[in-house]
Amino acid sequence: QIHLVESGGKLVKDGESLTLSCEAFGRYFSEFAVAWFRQAPGKDREFVSCINWTGDLSTYPPSVKGRFTISRDNRKNTCTLQMDSLKVEDTGVYYCAVLDGHAWPSSPKYWGQGVQVTVSS
Repeated sequence: QIHLVESGGKLVKDGESLTLSCEAFGRYFSEFAVAWFRQAPGKDREFVSCINWTGDLSTYPPSVKGRFTISRDNRKNTCTLQMDSLKVEDTGVYYCAVLDGHAWPSSPKYWGQGVQVTVSS
C-alpha cells in the first residue's frame, strides 16, 4: 500500500509558474512510475505527465509539453510537477498517482487526494 499526499495547489495568474509536490508513504515507491492527472469541472480526468521508475524518462501530452516538467527523488519518495507559463485552461484538480508498471503507459494503482490549481486571466 502506498499513500500519496499532494501539496502546492493555489490560485495563480495566467503566465505564472507553480510547483506541485507529491509525497509517498509506503514501500516500493521507487519501483513504479509516477504520473500526474488533472480534472477540470465537468470534464474527464486527463493525463498530464509521467516519469518512469528510475527518473530518466518522462512523458507529456501536447497540451503541456514544453511548459510542464516532472521529476522525482526516490531517496525522499517524492515527485514534483513544475508548471510554467500556466494558462486558464490548466485549471483543475491535480492528482498524483503511482502506476502499476515501470513506465507509461501503465494504469494508476494508488491515487492522492488531489489539489486545486486555479489559473485566472
